[in-house]
Amino acid sequence: MPKAYVEDFGWTAVPRDRSNVPSKTTAKTVPVQLSFDEIWPTTGLVQRAQEYVKEVFPQETYNHSLRVYCYGHAMVSLHFQPWIAAAKEKFFETWALTCLFHDLATTPEHRGETHLSFEFHGGLMALERLQSFGAPRPQAESVAEAIIRHQDPGETGTISRMGQLIQMATEFDNMGNQPHLVHEDVIKQVVAQHPRLKWSSCFAKTIDAEVAEKPWCHTTALEGFRQAVAGNKLMEPYD
Repeated sequence: MPKAYVEDFGWTAVPRDRSNVPSKTTAKTVPVQLSFDEIWPTTGLVQRAQEYVKEVFPQETYNHSLRVYCYGHAMVSLHFQPWIAAAKEKFFETWALTCLFHDLATTPEHRGETHLSFEFHGGLMALERLQSFGAPRPQAESVAEAIIRHQDPGETGTISRMGQLIQMATEFDNMGNQPHLVHEDVIKQVVAQHPRLKWSSCFAKTIDAEVAEKPWCHTTALEGFRQAVAGNKLMEPYD
């Protein structure tokens, strides 16, 4: 794979154990002004993807996807500047696509059309649809890999930057993990623009449905996941 593709589309490997991520004592997290309209990519590819998911998702899931984009954008801008030094526009375009598609297979229709766990089905769907929308294959593959691994935290091996970012940003919105990476003022701005609409209970019900319909699914590997989502104390004031 050409080096430019690795940098542009977030393929660079990082430690799966997040030893590259600032700790609570080392993170220099500050409040910033965050306007979604100013940070959201407006490329034709993103517009096509956005139009597609708006027709598929309930409002709760759509808002979650956009919040995840905002939190990830804030994390990268504050803590991972080298990630966007070479190709800021392409990186955030790929990030937007990852956020839009990461929960694609959680809808009842898509969940019921396969035996696959939703992350795997969603990754394959993203790979196919993004290429049909005109995404270069290395970019579509980056999105697919990130989606497939976005519920794959662990202590060994590596993961792509895009994969690590979708893990951190979804965990932040879903469970309030690593709260030191995003300032409280940013949370307030994000939920004002994309309300949570009782997302904690909504997603907890989605987890229940996935496990009930597919007792073999990958979600069952995440001990205490459902309880952490339903009991998200960081986001409780905004639900």
